Amino acid sequence: SEKKLLKECARLEKMSSTSPEATVIRVYLETCLELPWHKYSTDKLDLAHARKVLDRDHYGLDKVKERVLEYLAVMQLSEDGCYGQTLCLVGPPGVGKTSIAKSIATAMGRSFARISLGGTSDEAEIRGHRKTYIGAMPGRIITAFKAAGVKNPLMLLDEIDKLEGGGYHGDPASAMLEVLDPEQNVAFQDNYLEETFDLSNVLFICTANDLSKIPEPLRDRLELIELNTYTKFEKMHIAKDHLINLELKENGIKPEMIEFEDDALDYIIEDYTREAGVRDLRRRIGKIMRKFAV
Repeated sequence: SEKKLLKECARLEKMSSTSPEATVIRVYLETCLELPWHKYSTDKLDLAHARKVLDRDHYGLDKVKERVLEYLAVMQLSEDGCYGQTLCLVGPPGVGKTSIAKSIATAMGRSFARISLGGTSDEAEIRGHRKTYIGAMPGRIITAFKAAGVKNPLMLLDEIDKLEGGGYHGDPASAMLEVLDPEQNVAFQDNYLEETFDLSNVLFICTANDLSKIPEPLRDRLELIELNTYTKFEKMHIAKDHLINLELKENGIKPEMIEFEDDALDYIIEDYTREAGVRDLRRRIGKIMRKFAV
């Protein structure tokens, strides 16, 4: 709030500029002023455009696409912009969970911020440190707003099932409860800011590989969308439409130099890449192209 910051400014004025506390207050004020308190981006709510962008970037994943279109439709119809539940994309590695989130941000015309939660074991990573500590800083949620530059970004919480918890530094999974609850996150309290920050305009999307690792109270706040293993037919499509083009760019080969026949792709998928996603398939295609380049 403005009053509190002006009070801090008045304190800073009375202090000697060499005092350590003056540095603390100055850094605090700079951090607060860098945050987008009133800056919003305008959402693109055109369903046809969103569908086109999602189809262009990903083959399949119909459940996710349907849910995003429902979300946009509801936002068009509701006066105050309904933000509803947090989506959680669950599925094996390599099925496109992280990349579909980027596509959703593009389709909606939103700023994209990604927070990787894998291995986070300190509650202060989420909620920030009190500013009395040396080297104190806000948590990763507030820092992501600085990077996004707007108050309504799409925030991807990657690998939410890999939060380490219950140790000496508190339980970050429990700190996430406030962030992801639409009833509570209107007044999210970061220890460093000492001010409430409204997270209700953010579209949170989480990704996870293993549901059993997410604590029950946290799972209760998520709307789960399962991304299944790709079929052989889908992998074939993805290889033709996306993977080959990506690897051509990466290996500096022009499209007219090399051509993959369906039988060849079929052989790689069947005999070499028995996986749920398509990461290994992309690696194999890249390997062939590098041999070809030599």
